[in-house]
Amino acid sequence: MSKRQWPFLLGGLLVALLLAGVVSNYASSHPDGLDSSLLKGCTVNADDEITGGSCPAQEAKDHELADSPLADYGVRGIGNDFVSTGLSGVLGVLLTFAFGAGLFWLARRRGPATPATSAGPAAPAPDTASADPADDAATPSTGSR
Repeated sequence: MSKRQWPFLLGGLLVALLLAGVVSNYASSHPDGLDSSLLKGCTVNADDEITGGSCPAQEAKDHELADSPLADYGVRGIGNDFVSTGLSGVLGVLLTFAFGAGLFWLARRRGPATPATSAGPAAPAPDTASADPADDAATPSTGSR
């Protein structure tokens, strides 16, 4: 990677960290499209708990990783919601960046498998034209010979 690309890469990482750490706290707390479509037919209270009706959301179960350290857009064990959400976003960005950088490192181009010989320039490709230019002029050009 050239030295000119490092500021761009680090600037992008800084912007992503700021968005995840600060701006993510101001995202809408209302259910997204999938959640709201699953709630159609049910009555919900102010805490988005189902209080009546019939809808697909009543069949929902907790995910297997619902008790993981970064579940529910926060870090378990941190009481301040603002800090918990921001730290969760920052950790997510850093983990994603590390994973992506590792994949790019594995897939990077490496040098040639065998060292190049110093026997001189490569020989030109053989010319497929006939030795007699008159033959080439008399032959119609159809793209194949």
